[in-house]
Amino acid sequence: MLEKTTAAWNDVLEFPIGGRQQKPRRAGLTMVIDKGLGLTEFRDLLEVAAPYIDFIKLGFGTSVFYPAAILREKIRLARSYSVDIFPGGTFFEVAVLQGRLSLYLQTARELGYTFIEISDGTIDLSRTVRLAAVRQARAAGFGVITEVGKKDPRDALSTTYLLSQIAVDLEAGADYVIVEGRESGQGVVIYDSRGAVREDLLENLLAGIKDPDRVIWEAPQKQQQQALIMRLGPNVNLGNVQPGDILALEALRVGLRGDTLKTTLKAAGAG
Repeated sequence: MLEKTTAAWNDVLEFPIGGRQQKPRRAGLTMVIDKGLGLTEFRDLLEVAAPYIDFIKLGFGTSVFYPAAILREKIRLARSYSVDIFPGGTFFEVAVLQGRLSLYLQTARELGYTFIEISDGTIDLSRTVRLAAVRQARAAGFGVITEVGKKDPRDALSTTYLLSQIAVDLEAGADYVIVEGRESGQGVVIYDSRGAVREDLLENLLAGIKDPDRVIWEAPQKQQQQALIMRLGPNVNLGNVQPGDILALEALRVGLRGDTLKTTLKAAGAG
């Protein structure tokens, strides 16, 4: 049945796609990318959609531009709605480049962030340094999300390497691993230059991932979200979702949008 947060429709309809996990959950996660919402927009987002948001990422290095009081309030608001929040991976990469990782983690802890993203989407980071950063972040009290894949298609990594890095990161203590998709969702890892899912590459990755519930697929475009939901089910972990798309994504997950409803009806007819 429709969950209790939508009381006006309780006991009226059933979701066409069943089995959607509710918070708190370890799978079916949605990560929002926030590139600069004001406090009013941010509060409105949480008031309406917090039950459907697990993580908010303050994208790349945007949080450096917030007045301190506003940044602290955004972080406080997210935590008050039981939503984890973290700064973007590019910010981490700059901290590593400048030899300031310890100060970066200390400041993030003082500000109230709950997770840290560890990535090397732009810089070259040795596996030794990467895993040391995972351990250092965990020791500082953070949950850890790592990211695999390069932002520039010219630096694309092999499937074998990606699978190896995912396994090593999880073994080292990462809670989740993000598969890079950028905010555009084009020309990176499992997406071609038009944003379509490269089915062969996705299939090869899925065949080698031992714990898919701990992998988050960045999927900023609707076609990507739909493809991954229909391939992996309503509880696939999705990231880099735009704030205005949260309820639309949840409707996709449960079959309350024409695209996934039509596919569900076709499947039922075939059965």
